[in-house]
Amino acid sequence: MSQENIQRMLQAAAAEPARRVLGIELVEIAEGFARVRLRVKPEFCNFVGTIHGGIIMTLADSAFGYAVNSVKYPTVAAQFNTHFLNPSEPGDELEAECQVIKAGRRAVMAEIRVATSAGKIIARATGTGIPMVEDK
Repeated sequence: MSQENIQRMLQAAAAEPARRVLGIELVEIAEGFARVRLRVKPEFCNFVGTIHGGIIMTLADSAFGYAVNSVKYPTVAAQFNTHFLNPSEPGDELEAECQVIKAGRRAVMAEIRVATSAGKIIARATGTGIPMVEDK
């Protein structure tokens, strides 16, 4: 079932409007893992001149969605916790990597790391997803 879910996520990524608008690219997907990339635009800045936290969370959430749904489809987010560690600026290329750490019958838990292409960690996050269909 996992390979079928991965194919489903590849098709979903190609058609997802939010991904297209922001310029998020699905770089890699495997069972329980996803990596997405985003080139930071000046339009993503907040009033301080750094990248808005919502953009960083959206990138992390995208990786989370692909990773958890590669294991159990359909799964929706129930909880997402983000720690912002460093600022990001226009021109940065950000990557979010998500690894599923537990996939149970009623919940899927994952860890997400957002970093620049140079390796500077921007944020760490955890998420919990709820499978919408029970395994038989």
